[in-house]
Amino acid sequence: MPELQQLDACHAPAVLAFELANRAYFAASVSDRGDEFFDQFSDRHSALLAEQAAGICVFYVLVAEDGSVLGRFNLYDFENGTADLGYRVAQHVAGRGVATATVRKLCRLASARHGLRTLRAATAHANAASQKVLAKAGFVPVGPADPADVGGEPGTWYQRDLVHEP
Repeated sequence: MPELQQLDACHAPAVLAFELANRAYFAASVSDRGDEFFDQFSDRHSALLAEQAAGICVFYVLVAEDGSVLGRFNLYDFENGTADLGYRVAQHVAGRGVATATVRKLCRLASARHGLRTLRAATAHANAASQKVLAKAGFVPVGPADPADVGGEPGTWYQRDLVHEP
């Protein structure tokens, strides 16, 4: 059974393997991270851990029983009880409800563990799969997203109120 774990230093090799194995798949629906991301992965991973330690964001990985990463689920830009949500799942588990189930779980954690009251997520209009995940996880459209927020594409911001999360 996959487990949602808060990102730490020991996840770096599995996260890099996840990103490399799914690079082309991700690039089909979101902006490619570019070669620099992979060349400087260790430094970037350390920077994420520093941001997390500072309390301005929190990063999670969905880890399979074999230790491989099935998805990344990030809460970032914490401000006044609100955070933005970003996520991506491996191609071989896409379309199986993994993203939806994990986003729902993360909503509960965001409220209970991190004291958040609202989550927001932006998705490009062309990314129907992400829109479906957000809708199934209780997010509602709240307005247009700046193309800079969704890889240069037209998009929509979605939001979910967490006040009543158990």
